[in-house]
Amino acid sequence: MIERYTLPAMQDLWSEESKFQTYLQVELAVCDAWGKRGEIPAKDLKTIHKKAGFDIHRINEIEAKVKHDVIAFLTSVNEHVGPSGRYIHMGMTSNDMIDTAQALRMKKSAELILELLDETIQILARQAVKYKYTLQMGRSHGIHAEPITFGMKLGMYCNEMIRNRERLIRAKESVSCGKIAGPVGTYASIPPEIESEVCKSLGLSYEPISNQVVQRDRHADYLCALAITAATMEKIATEIRHLQRTEVLEAEEPFTKGQKGSSAMPHKRNPVTCEQLCGLARLVRTNALAGLENVALWHERDISHSSVERVILPDSTTLVHYMLTKLNWVIADLIVYEDNMAENMKKSYGLVYSQHVLLALVRKGLTREEAYALVQRNAMKAWMEKTPFRDFLEADADVTGKLSAKELNACFDPKLFTKHVDKIFKRQVWNHENQKSKKNLRG
Repeated sequence: MIERYTLPAMQDLWSEESKFQTYLQVELAVCDAWGKRGEIPAKDLKTIHKKAGFDIHRINEIEAKVKHDVIAFLTSVNEHVGPSGRYIHMGMTSNDMIDTAQALRMKKSAELILELLDETIQILARQAVKYKYTLQMGRSHGIHAEPITFGMKLGMYCNEMIRNRERLIRAKESVSCGKIAGPVGTYASIPPEIESEVCKSLGLSYEPISNQVVQRDRHADYLCALAITAATMEKIATEIRHLQRTEVLEAEEPFTKGQKGSSAMPHKRNPVTCEQLCGLARLVRTNALAGLENVALWHERDISHSSVERVILPDSTTLVHYMLTKLNWVIADLIVYEDNMAENMKKSYGLVYSQHVLLALVRKGLTREEAYALVQRNAMKAWMEKTPFRDFLEADADVTGKLSAKELNACFDPKLFTKHVDKIFKRQVWNHENQKSKKNLRG
């Protein structure tokens, strides 16, 4: 897989040009709805569609004087349209246009992110199958526990990404909500039918009961879904960072031709992409908190949320989009050291089999407390003396008096850790034998 990042699509979505284009799209949709009711003469409606436009430089110039961005935009549009422009923004308040236009951009940003997330799921599923039976040391508290398979680890990440996908789909539906209800949401100057017709034509739902704005719990929901997705990416990146440590070296992010790891040390191969993912996740989480702060506004609305959203919505969506692209590259081209995984399992002197010895002794009639004490005393010797655990067990009469050589040997069979892998994979929410197409995943 070639490392790439399709920045322009998301970047362009949040540009000033895009913002004003969506503003105009909403205004024209409202004009069309009024026109169907005979409130805008056909000739004027035709003129509006033909001449409607804006000049960003002119908008900025007007705003510098009037100190109101929507009025500046509408003034620029009317300068293009002429007398027929008197019908534009009829019955509306600023946030009818702003929030509905913003809903269009949030919806599109979610679609761009979901497209990449589908790719993430595909890559993780493919790699999970590839390493389905590859034994790797499982660690709890950073200490050797019992072996897992590397494919199980990747499959777990895959399932989590599918849950992120489901959250984002729900959040996309929540934020795909417009509002054309006039000042404080009473429809005093524009009928509800205009709102339902306009939102339907734009592919949006509408706020059942609004004040002057679309309610910001919707935006917070979206930002939280993005933050959780970023947290999953941080989780994966953190694991790879650990696995890339020199003392571990079980997996490594790609190191491309010509890449350099240090200005001073030519030997360095650092997990810089994974570190970047961990850092960016912090920003996305912070933005989610800001989104939650935006939920509570004064009375029917204030604009304390507005300045915040101009930062957090473009930033969070662009960051998550970028992060997914980088993560997809890392996972697709991940360097896996299976031999090192096997060697690292030997570093705890066979102690990973301690539970199986414990259970074997319990089956022979010992209480769990008696069996635990017997196994632990031999395990501690293995740790301290750096000697194979099995050597101490075979020299312990209390153990050999209960377990035969064959029975003890069975406790040290590595197949114990993979015997249910197929069953685990069969109950995954992704199809591990025949990967679903992106079309099916996108739903």
